[in-house]
Amino acid sequence: MVDLKTVELLAPSKDYSSAVAAVDYGADALYIGGARFGARHAAGNSTEEIARVVEYAHKYGVRVHATVNTLLWDSELEAAEAQARELIAAGVDALIVQDMALRRMNLPVELHASTQVCNMTPEGAKFLGDTGFARVILERSLSLDEIRRICQSTSAEVECFVHGAICVGYSGRCFLSRSMSESRSGNRGACSQPCRLTWDLTDGNGTKYITGKHLLSVQDMNLSHRIGDLLDAGVSSFKIEGRLKDVGYIKNVVAYYRKEIDRALASRPWLERASVGESRYDFTPDTAKSFTRGESEYFFDGKHRGVASFDTPKSVGERIGRVTRIEGRAFRMQGAERLHPGDGICFVSNGELVGTNVNLVEGDRITPNRIDGIVKGTDIFRNYDHKFSKALSVSRTRRVIPADARLEITSSRLRLTFTDCTGITATLEKEATFEAAKNAEANLRSLVQQVQKSGDTIFAVGNVEVEGGDYFVPASQMAACRREGLELLLAERMKHTPPHHITDEVTSTRYPSSILLNEDNVTNHLAREFYRDHGVEQIAPALELQDDFTGERVMRSSYCIRRELGECLKKNPRLKGDLYLERGMMRYKLEFDCKHCEMSLRACAKREY
Repeated sequence: MVDLKTVELLAPSKDYSSAVAAVDYGADALYIGGARFGARHAAGNSTEEIARVVEYAHKYGVRVHATVNTLLWDSELEAAEAQARELIAAGVDALIVQDMALRRMNLPVELHASTQVCNMTPEGAKFLGDTGFARVILERSLSLDEIRRICQSTSAEVECFVHGAICVGYSGRCFLSRSMSESRSGNRGACSQPCRLTWDLTDGNGTKYITGKHLLSVQDMNLSHRIGDLLDAGVSSFKIEGRLKDVGYIKNVVAYYRKEIDRALASRPWLERASVGESRYDFTPDTAKSFTRGESEYFFDGKHRGVASFDTPKSVGERIGRVTRIEGRAFRMQGAERLHPGDGICFVSNGELVGTNVNLVEGDRITPNRIDGIVKGTDIFRNYDHKFSKALSVSRTRRVIPADARLEITSSRLRLTFTDCTGITATLEKEATFEAAKNAEANLRSLVQQVQKSGDTIFAVGNVEVEGGDYFVPASQMAACRREGLELLLAERMKHTPPHHITDEVTSTRYPSSILLNEDNVTNHLAREFYRDHGVEQIAPALELQDDFTGERVMRSSYCIRRELGECLKKNPRLKGDLYLERGMMRYKLEFDCKHCEMSLRACAKREY
């Protein structure tokens, strides 16, 4: 027998209700934030709430990963360890961490190296695997070839983002928000998302090349059509971004990726799903109908232009068609049949995204609530599908675990055995007096039907074998036995927790470099000890601890404004000289590393404004 490799669909959970939705609609694992020290301040949960999530998820073998993935100050180490141990006691299966201080706390749980560790190289991933991390979570800007090389290099599992928002700067190495506000640090869970704001592109001396555009805002990721490529590369966990998204987003996107992953697994018999249960959908999932800034595969096939969203950082939704004629307060367009009254539509007018809703649809004639800004040739997008959203809100999709049953009846005893699809078994026995049925054939049908009525339980009972079907059992008594038997089966399932891979730190492992820069985020004495014990000789004071960022590199990125504008330095650009991004008092010089095809932002002194 060859052990199959498990594959996981990992879904975000803001709270208990979104966690339940993620499980019901097909997730194999969840990630959720504790009360503190998570990279999303607005998505924190009490330990008691997470314990409820764990209880629900473990019924299906779904793992729960808790985020403790901010940088830690020395004064916070004790509180961070206390919270980590509370989460472990609540039953979480892994902790997602950025700060290496947590590796030093001898925590009896899997540790996953957050994307905030900036996992981008085979050497770095190998180090993390060798030093005891069960998993590395990759930076979002990597290509398929880079992902493949990382998978081949490390003993750790590899987790990859496949859907949702993209951080334009390398995760864990971006200080743009922190440089603009002392209290708003992305590495501390409070990013103000300045990359989504409007900026001016200038020469630094008063000349403005571009004014008021979202020059750092990139489209959202959608790798749903590349699941097979990622599986073949060695990725074992597919992560959906969105701990701040609503329940409708969770239902729709998780259901969509569940189908895509199952389709890919069907042709790869050496792989299997990490949890159990069938999600029976009552709608057709479509990622274009949930929040999206436009869908992109980013740099999955290599770096290229066309990934930015200069006009807006907001959700644009799905393109419907182009306006062909204006008729008073209405317009005609190709694709109009796809719209319905109540839909929300948006379009770009004078470089700005404008939204309205649909009042009336008559063939290809659309009457919006507001016509201002809509002209012939305008591209219309739907960012709110009224019918789809209504279907999603009333969806009663259930996730059930297939099970079979064997019922044995004699004149003095009833024995009912349930076996789920994983082989877990529970048996109920009752002593009672049973008489022969008047109609044996009808009685047998009734017994089978009674056993199959699994109701609101998590099980769906299929095949039922009956021995002694000519004995009569009252329907109420049979229903009570079924309920009790399925409760026993659930109790047996809860004894089988998802597998864990807990490894002690291996201090003999050498870090790939003997030097750590200020952007490497060493902010406490435990993290310093960790790196020194692994061969690092020089550790610069953390940039995160500075008050003044003037002259410091505050962002490094695979995204390049020059490339996006068709002004690559390697291709004889028209735009010469230094370039700056400016907004109010803030100014950042753009630096271009053509050898590595990277762009950086370096903070300048604040200017008078």
